Amino acid sequence: MKKFYIRKVLDGLTAASSSSSSSTTQPGTPKENDVVQETLQSEHFQLCKTVRHGFPYQPSSMAFDPVQKILAVGTQTGALRLFGRAGVECYCQHESGAAVIQLQFLINEGALVSALADDSIHLWNLRQKIPAILHSLKFNRESISFLWRDTFPDYFPKCFLHLKARRSNLKRIYSIHFTLYKCTYIYTRTSSISTHPGPVVHISDNPMDEGKLLIGFECGVVVMWDLKCKKADYRYNYDEVRHYFLFCSILVRAPRKQPKDGKKPEPCKPILKVEYKTTRAGDPFMVLSGGLSYDTVGRRACLTVMHGKSTTVLEMDYPIVDFLTLCETPYPSDFQEPYAVVVLLEKDLVVIDLGQIGYLYCFLNIDQEKKFGCSPVTCCEYFADCPAELIPALYSVGSRQKRQGYSKKEWPISGGNWGQGTQSYPEIIITGHADGSIKFWDASALMLQVLYKLKTAKVFERTRGKEEKPSTDIVEEDPFAIQTLSWCPESRMLCVAGVSAHVIVYRFSKQEITTEVVQLLEVRMQGEFSDGDSPDPGGEQTPTLPTPGASSSPQEGELPTQPSTGSNSSDGPRDNIPCLQVRSSPLKQSPGYQVELVIQLVWVSGDPPQPITSLAINSSYGLVVFGNSSGLAVVDYLQKTLLLNMGTSDLYSPSDPYQRQPRSPRKQRQPSGALSDSNDGANPSEDRCKSPTSGSTSPNNSDDERKQNFIEKVKNKSRRFSKTVANDFGTVSSTCILSRDCIFKVDVDNSFTRSRSSSVTSIERESREAISSFHFCESFPRKNDSLASPCLLVGTTQGSVMMVALSMPPGGDQRLQQPVGISSCGTMASLKGGIMTMALLDAAGALLPPSYEPWYDANASDEEKEKSRRRRPATPPSSQEGQDSQFAVLCSEKQAKVLAMPSQTRLYKHNITESSFVLRADVVQMAGSNCIACFCANGHIMTLSLPSLRPLLDMNYLPLTDMRIARTFCFSNLGQALYLTSSTEIQRITYSQETCDNLQEMLSELFTPVETPEAPNRGFFKGLFGGGAQSLDREDLFGETAAGKASRSLAQHIPGPGGMEGMKGAASGVVGDLARARIALDERGQKLGELDERTAAMMASADSFSKHAHDMMLKYKDKKWYQL
Repeated sequence: MKKFYIRKVLDGLTAASSSSSSSTTQPGTPKENDVVQETLQSEHFQLCKTVRHGFPYQPSSMAFDPVQKILAVGTQTGALRLFGRAGVECYCQHESGAAVIQLQFLINEGALVSALADDSIHLWNLRQKIPAILHSLKFNRESISFLWRDTFPDYFPKCFLHLKARRSNLKRIYSIHFTLYKCTYIYTRTSSISTHPGPVVHISDNPMDEGKLLIGFECGVVVMWDLKCKKADYRYNYDEVRHYFLFCSILVRAPRKQPKDGKKPEPCKPILKVEYKTTRAGDPFMVLSGGLSYDTVGRRACLTVMHGKSTTVLEMDYPIVDFLTLCETPYPSDFQEPYAVVVLLEKDLVVIDLGQIGYLYCFLNIDQEKKFGCSPVTCCEYFADCPAELIPALYSVGSRQKRQGYSKKEWPISGGNWGQGTQSYPEIIITGHADGSIKFWDASALMLQVLYKLKTAKVFERTRGKEEKPSTDIVEEDPFAIQTLSWCPESRMLCVAGVSAHVIVYRFSKQEITTEVVQLLEVRMQGEFSDGDSPDPGGEQTPTLPTPGASSSPQEGELPTQPSTGSNSSDGPRDNIPCLQVRSSPLKQSPGYQVELVIQLVWVSGDPPQPITSLAINSSYGLVVFGNSSGLAVVDYLQKTLLLNMGTSDLYSPSDPYQRQPRSPRKQRQPSGALSDSNDGANPSEDRCKSPTSGSTSPNNSDDERKQNFIEKVKNKSRRFSKTVANDFGTVSSTCILSRDCIFKVDVDNSFTRSRSSSVTSIERESREAISSFHFCESFPRKNDSLASPCLLVGTTQGSVMMVALSMPPGGDQRLQQPVGISSCGTMASLKGGIMTMALLDAAGALLPPSYEPWYDANASDEEKEKSRRRRPATPPSSQEGQDSQFAVLCSEKQAKVLAMPSQTRLYKHNITESSFVLRADVVQMAGSNCIACFCANGHIMTLSLPSLRPLLDMNYLPLTDMRIARTFCFSNLGQALYLTSSTEIQRITYSQETCDNLQEMLSELFTPVETPEAPNRGFFKGLFGGGAQSLDREDLFGETAAGKASRSLAQHIPGPGGMEGMKGAASGVVGDLARARIALDERGQKLGELDERTAAMMASADSFSKHAHDMMLKYKDKKWYQL
């Protein structure tokens, strides 16, 4: 035997020794011929970001390219979001993180200029899939107040950008000549004002005269500037602050409401922006924000559209950040013909159809892709490689949910092209929101599109006012918020748990039905230790009937009468009252997910029900299981009955070595509303000493009065703390949450640590062991079993994994008549930290998913039911005597273990982290094999092979600085993961090397070659007889010869990583040479393209001249000189 172990160590050196020093094997390891051949290697893993979805968080500016049809949005955190057609989007980030104060597109040039609050401007190259900065200018002595771009057709490729300074005497406009590979800047004087006029708030050019500018200062001074003569033609002074100016004789100021009966004029809100657009029909469009009076309390932000004699005021849900008017032509000198207005709000993006004012465009940006911010996301799940028929089914029922009042025109932001990636498997993201809604998203091929929206709040009665609010709510705000969910893609069964301690089971149907009475089941969970030193000894129990105090049928599950008084009522503490009231009127359920059963936890002797911490559903068994700090409950949603209601301590057998007992006796628990009543604790009820599943009580043990008072104080503090945390979670607070009786806090160094609350002592911690995870499987409940049977794995926050055996009745009608048997088999293993995930592998290392029943429409005809309702054929593995045929994979907050089943012998063990803890762990499929993916609180993402637990990836990706990330991070199959980076944005990442290699092909393209629209003709006679203003060359106006050269200390030129200079400094060797050659080739191709266009124009001119000359020759060929 010793030689065998030595050879095992030598032969498995690469597999066993490559893991961390904490990875160990047991003597029970399978023989060498039986070891699973693992195919996953470190080369299969690489971590990178893929794409970011959602509405930009804290938007600050916006720009639109009218030729490329691309919309850019800047944020206060220095981020750039670019949007095109459906599925075309891009995310960029400025390194400084300063707020983006203004954006300007170089029209049809594939370039974007951004001005930041740190007095820097950047030129972005959009001609590549991942935009990069070509040039940057950092101003040293000046501060940027406004960014303006020439809008005349001759200067689209040159694109002079004028920046007005804040400091000094405000007499200069700095002109930056930006091209893709050139950056020069000079300045010209624009004012001779001796006093300090203040910052420039707007610059506007004359659409009919290229040589005139209208410059407005914040102090109220408006200057009409002649660029050619370099002097002011007119000056206007006003004593109020200006916000926006136009070159159409419009001066925007804070208006005043007309006085009534000789009273003083009422002030109005300032007009922050106005746009004036012309039409061929004659009546122009004027769009402005603000300007309404202050007299209306609570009036929301408004946008006013004036067209002819009609005036339309549109109220917005959120404050207006900016708006743009989209026109048919990019030239202001032509009739602009506006057709839409893009309104950027703080948490939304609205596009208004000007052809039919009041109607919105219906597309992704409104209520599909970008509107995560409609309600905060409280939970998130990611499913990759789903059944192919799921997405069409969800889209078919979701397409019927379109709201009325949307325009039928095409979405105007339609630029860019989709990627050409090979990733074709379906992906679905499910998000739960604070308002109780659930959204299903199609996330295939790096796109995001809403499929279906479910509103869980429809099941409950809504309160109309605060005075009608029931006093049993444990969460004052967002009582319908989604806390966790469980979804079976194959059977399409959905189970949802909310913060108000309610569970809703949904079944998918394509038929519309009306439910007269919503099926309700109330559960009384009172998982408390008795006053004895240990739980009641009763051996293994097999409860098949509901416990007393819980409704066993829908008829018995009627809601009790709501008490008319509060918690301090003389009638006593609240008891057997749910937190929400299920609606009593008929419920019309449209096609999609329809309510099958509602389960509610009720108050117990004045204590609110504990939040649900774990949830699972199995369609093959027809069971739903959920747990919290009080214990677990198993519900048969087919028979609408409660099968098991057991405290966590009762799951341990009397001889269980892992059993956790209270370290000292616990005093009788008092109601939370009876702290001032001394009589309530004098004669405690014996029923409260009973275990939920036992019929006998434990004798009360006396102890020192001082110790009892101390324990009671600890319990009360912990109870109040859990209520506070529930309220914080309901309001989606990001400061702290309660998870597995732990508090996650942010340290000063922005790193997350976990510490115990001072009020949660070891006594409370031991007695408050909560359920953390479930896993339905077909395995061996006991060590001596030779045939696999339905089981339930239960994981707790103290690291215990227990096995619960399920005795399922035969199918058909007997399944609806005979009860399901349940028996606890004791503890299978114990790990450090709370259990995060559990899974089973077969003898070959393949994942054994939970059994499921294929989807069938319960509301369809009987023939269709029989065709589709065939339970998945289950082939339970058998185990010969003394041999193991399964691997049980267990992962906790600290370590991972692999056990052999049914012997329950530990084969492998790996300590994941010592200084931190795991926030999310999942067993995922990757490159034809399986592994454990973990995300730790210190920001590390790790993967472990299965079953040997060999480390494959360990990368410090994201230091956890936001509790939102910990709550929403989730892994999926095929190397995909995501998390909520803000309240309105989802970041998708990949840990697959194959996906990283193909990422460039999968990403969408922002820039597409589009011919610039032809500029309007000025007219031959206007140019000949001086009917219009002559064109002025910007090189003559702003060139170094005329305006002078700016000081070198004015601004620092920083080559970007996307330019030639940045490439030279950042790259070297063959790769750098190839990159530089590609950029040079692109530059040469651009120049050759311009040369070809000029050559073609010269050839066309030459042909025209030749034709006219030939016609002239033929006309005068036969005429004499005197006939001319």
